[in-house]
Amino acid sequence: MRRARGLFMAALLLVCAGSAAVWAHEEASPGVWGGVGIEERLGSFVPLDAGFVTDSGTPMTLRELIHGPTILALVYYRCPNACDFLLTSMAGVIGRLSAVPVRDYQVVTMTIDDHETLADALKAKRISLESIEAPFPPEAWQFLTGNAESIRKVAEAVGFHYVRNGDDFDHPLGLVILSPQGKIVRYMTGTDFLPVDLKMSLMEASTGTVGPTIARVMRFCFSYDPQNHHFVFNILRITASFTLLVALALVLYLILAGRKRRTAGRV
Repeated sequence: MRRARGLFMAALLLVCAGSAAVWAHEEASPGVWGGVGIEERLGSFVPLDAGFVTDSGTPMTLRELIHGPTILALVYYRCPNACDFLLTSMAGVIGRLSAVPVRDYQVVTMTIDDHETLADALKAKRISLESIEAPFPPEAWQFLTGNAESIRKVAEAVGFHYVRNGDDFDHPLGLVILSPQGKIVRYMTGTDFLPVDLKMSLMEASTGTVGPTIARVMRFCFSYDPQNHHFVFNILRITASFTLLVALALVLYLILAGRKRRTAGRV
């Protein structure tokens, strides 16, 4: 009985994985439009020699800053709405993570505006930490300022394309997940993040895993119930996918069986 259950679960996972691959276009890179967007560069590295100033006023390179799985966000601190929404959304998810900050992960926010100052970074940090609504070590979330050259290097390395628009910027929204060595292992675009997504991404970052991941499979197989705050198995989606795979297998079988009969008839 246990063996049968094990085989059944293995089959379900294979269906999930195959189905997730079929529907992977839903999570494709959003691309760049009008000079603005994210061009995914999975497997590439951020320039670890790029220098910034931390929110404590200390000059540091990314090599000195990144010492574990890292959530990287590119924003600008005086952004009138979108960046604040991204940071507060991040804070809400971070507050629900079971992973331990500093030990298991760190967060780095970097401005894309070289005119912003330490005061701008400190204000953004204060608001973000307050939004977590839970004890959080300040050293686990760094807010960086830097010169135009360092900002350009990092933005180009992660494929973050933005355009200055007067005193503001037109820019994409999303997170870049880095391994402890600074390798880009995953992108999370938009501002709607789930704790399970972020946790899995950080787990993958700890081992340097790049590309389509178990998080995508989980997201396909399970749906989040916001009222009860848990995941439920998406039986309708899996049943439809399983039916489609069985139908394809049946068609393939009929084609091969027909060829064998025709071959046998000629002999």
